[in-house]
Amino acid sequence: MMKIAKYALLDILRNRFVLFYTFFLLLVSLSMFSLDSDSSKATLSLLNIILMVVPLVSIIFTTIHFFNSYEFIELMLSQPINRKAIFASEFIAVSAALCTSYLVGIGIPVLLLNNSAESMVLILSGLMLTLVFVALGFAASISTRDKAKGIGVALLFWFYFSLIYDGLLLYIIYSFSDYPLEKITLMLVSLNPVDLARIVILLKLDISALMGYTGAFYKNFFGSSLGILYSLGVLGLWVIIPFLISIKVFLKKDI
Repeated sequence: MMKIAKYALLDILRNRFVLFYTFFLLLVSLSMFSLDSDSSKATLSLLNIILMVVPLVSIIFTTIHFFNSYEFIELMLSQPINRKAIFASEFIAVSAALCTSYLVGIGIPVLLLNNSAESMVLILSGLMLTLVFVALGFAASISTRDKAKGIGVALLFWFYFSLIYDGLLLYIIYSFSDYPLEKITLMLVSLNPVDLARIVILLKLDISALMGYTGAFYKNFFGSSLGILYSLGVLGLWVIIPFLISIKVFLKKDI
């Protein structure tokens, strides 16, 4: 399995898009810190870009790579190799490549220019979001044989978690503002990995007031060690569940 993953990883790392993605993240991170002397404000500005760009690139690249690798996957399936090993190798290779790009483009500059607790949370959250949307990308890819449909499903995932879900959440909070919604909101936030990462980082930046009347509850919960472990655990589930669903479909799929 690791030999296949290594071959796929080396192939992905030579991809021009991955190199461009790394350079783009590096340019953005350096620009943010050079334009603003306040490291917290620079980190906040960087957060807004990360929450939009990282999930989009991760899920679209994963989907395109999977369809472009169909011939390679078919070749591997013709060999006496376990299907789970082939699928897991592809997942490991894509995840490793995109996480490496993120660490080079965001991780290294942030640690050098703002070596703090919020920087570590920013880096860790970005890595988790990368893994989550890689898993969702494989789920979108395995759902159909048509490349255009697969990319369409991937974009729907991104639109839903990055744009639509926030609107639905705000509507629920506004409609039931007369009721105590703290615990319900926590559950609803857990259903969106992007929101979960955003809240944890905002709390580390100590600007919970921007999150309205639920900010105090979020600060008490997510600001604690238990809250950080809960966030990482939920984000981990967002990686594991789509991956398990994808691999189950892949085992039964006629390729």
